[in-house]
Amino acid sequence: MIDYLIVGSGIAGICFSEFALNKGKKIVVFENYSQPSSKIAGGLYNPVVLKRFSEVWKAKEQLELALPFYAEIENKLGIKFDYKIPIYRKLASVEEQNNWFQAADKVNLSGFLSTNIIPNRYSSVNSSFGFGEVFHTGYLDVKCLVDAYEVFLKENNLIKNELFDYDKIEFFDDYILYDNYKVKSIIFAEGFGLHANPFFNELPLDGTKGELLVIKSKDLKVDVTIKSSVFILPIGDDKYKVGATYDWSDKTNQPTEAGRNELIEKLEEVINCEYEIIEHFGGVRPTVKDRRPLVGTHHQYANLHVLNGLGTRGVMLAPFLANQLFDFIENGTPLDKEIDIKRIYKKKNII
Repeated sequence: MIDYLIVGSGIAGICFSEFALNKGKKIVVFENYSQPSSKIAGGLYNPVVLKRFSEVWKAKEQLELALPFYAEIENKLGIKFDYKIPIYRKLASVEEQNNWFQAADKVNLSGFLSTNIIPNRYSSVNSSFGFGEVFHTGYLDVKCLVDAYEVFLKENNLIKNELFDYDKIEFFDDYILYDNYKVKSIIFAEGFGLHANPFFNELPLDGTKGELLVIKSKDLKVDVTIKSSVFILPIGDDKYKVGATYDWSDKTNQPTEAGRNELIEKLEEVINCEYEIIEHFGGVRPTVKDRRPLVGTHHQYANLHVLNGLGTRGVMLAPFLANQLFDFIENGTPLDKEIDIKRIYKKKNII
């Protein structure tokens, strides 16, 4: 008997797998590499919505769980993928400076925002009004994590690299048969691939395509993440990730000339030095219109569960959501109402 069959080995699937294994559960993971959004993600974690200077939903709780959780995985796998690095929000005017000071005085933001304006010390960056610094930030090399975790799963015979076939599911009173597996629960952590899932495709998972560049510049010499209309993230060896675009109509993973041009235009508003483009990526983020994830149990089949809709903040959300779902299944601990898919079922009068 397998406790959990997990469909998808992106950041959501990894986090659920790890919680389950840490509690002594038996798992098997299915992965067919059709959804690359985890591998190409910028990987930033940041507790503040820097467009509006407001707190990310449950940011403190997410970070308190995520950072030690990722440290444990680093130790377990013997790799480094979590890099602590400040975010400097470029301030565009005196008005934005004043808005920054007002935000930094708010109780829920005071631990995340510096009360000082940092003068520009980067000759390659255009910022006459300086920067606001965000604390408790960094980035995950998500591709490194995903690749290393797959190696771990393979070494322990816990992964099947094949397409999951929904038609092979056979339901019994307290378990499921799938091929040769007798399973207590299936966790669907498929990202945008959820649209092909006949059990959960009525959920309002939208897709927001994002594109990013990797550039190389010996002259940029920036050692923090610069956040303006794009982010500029140093990843070593004079290389920087630059992102990201938001396209709500294109649901393909192919990078586009339009996306490339948009990123170049916004980048060149921020920097004034030479650079070359090394790579250009595209992928569809699993987003939801109400900006809350999709977590919970199918309205008819009690042993089918979904873990999806992590959107642009998957690095922070994934451990928090995976832990909530695991605790819900194992202990009956209620899910947060804002993430529970019951909110969708109720609107559709399904339950």
